[in-house]
Amino acid sequence: MAEQKQWVLLTGASGGFGIEFAIQLEQLGYNLILHGRDKARMQLTYAALQSPDNHMCMQADLSSRKEVEAFIDKLTALNMIGLVNNAGFGVWGVFAAKESVAQADVIRVDLLAPVMLAHALLPCLIRNHGFMINVSSLAAETPLPYLATYAAVKAGLTFWSEALRAEHQGEVRVVTLAPGPSPTGFRDVSGAPKGKGNMVSTPASKIISASLQTLAVGGGYCVPGWRHKLLWCIQKITPRFISLALMANYLKK
Repeated sequence: MAEQKQWVLLTGASGGFGIEFAIQLEQLGYNLILHGRDKARMQLTYAALQSPDNHMCMQADLSSRKEVEAFIDKLTALNMIGLVNNAGFGVWGVFAAKESVAQADVIRVDLLAPVMLAHALLPCLIRNHGFMINVSSLAAETPLPYLATYAAVKAGLTFWSEALRAEHQGEVRVVTLAPGPSPTGFRDVSGAPKGKGNMVSTPASKIISASLQTLAVGGGYCVPGWRHKLLWCIQKITPRFISLALMANYLKK
């Protein structure tokens, strides 16, 4: 019976880091609930697993509160040991020129859905001494012109995730994953110009591996790979007025 297994929910399994998370989590022996909005792409992730019969797929649009609530109703009937808040996207361009619905959906998918899922699943995660991985971004470390809403939401996700880690120390292992540019398809979805961030791009496999290594030692804030660590250090030492001017010039189409 499904209820007798311990499950890990992986949101955004149909794209981005989703396939790599699924492959590496399966290798660690976890039973996965693969979440996605695109059924065909989610099935590709499912088919890439070594033992697909040990896992299941669930669809839900995380930009819809009703669908998130219905999704949660299904999940709370299961025995959860892990939650990977991986789903997310951004909208590239001048804020005023982009539709407000798209900007609001970034907030709903990237921040509100993780908050709702974590609040519902934490009691079970605590009982099972489980874990949570929240996929944030180095975009959270500085305001980003032309990615204004995305950077703001990721800043919120980072602060929320780190606060949960402190609140549940010894109960639930929490990893805040903060990668920089990586080949995930983010540019295609967001409408970003090609080539931005290529110099510090890090393969998805290394990023996911770093997050799981951090999980293995009890959780923490994870900046994966030396390129992203270097970028993080530069962000930390650069005054905001300088970084704003630099990023506005660099990110402008």
